[in-house]
Amino acid sequence: MELLLSSAIGMLTAAGTYLILRRRSFAVVLGTTMLSYAINLFLFSTGRLVVNQPPIIESGVTSYTDPIPQALVLTAIVISFGMTAVTVMMALGAFLEGGDDRVDMPRADRQPETSRIDAGDDHP
Repeated sequence: MELLLSSAIGMLTAAGTYLILRRRSFAVVLGTTMLSYAINLFLFSTGRLVVNQPPIIESGVTSYTDPIPQALVLTAIVISFGMTAVTVMMALGAFLEGGDDRVDMPRADRQPETSRIDAGDDHP
């Protein structure tokens, strides 16, 4: 079980990092979402991977699961949802303003106008 969970965390982290480094804002949003899923799984795994064990120590119970990582995961889910919503709104605003979802540079710098090239004017 530990191998499966650690592999899932590693794959989510690798995919999230790859998508964050892309030049499209939608890929960046997906990358941050995958990274937040990986962090949530990591936090959840810090509370020990046990099945059918109570989160509270009772008399006669020798094995239990830690409730603190579960509370941290719930908090992280709320924070990552808010972060994703803010990022989506920023990306939507940039798309509506610029007409493109690329995050590397403005359109005027990427596509030179033919009138400036023909006129020989180097300055905008």
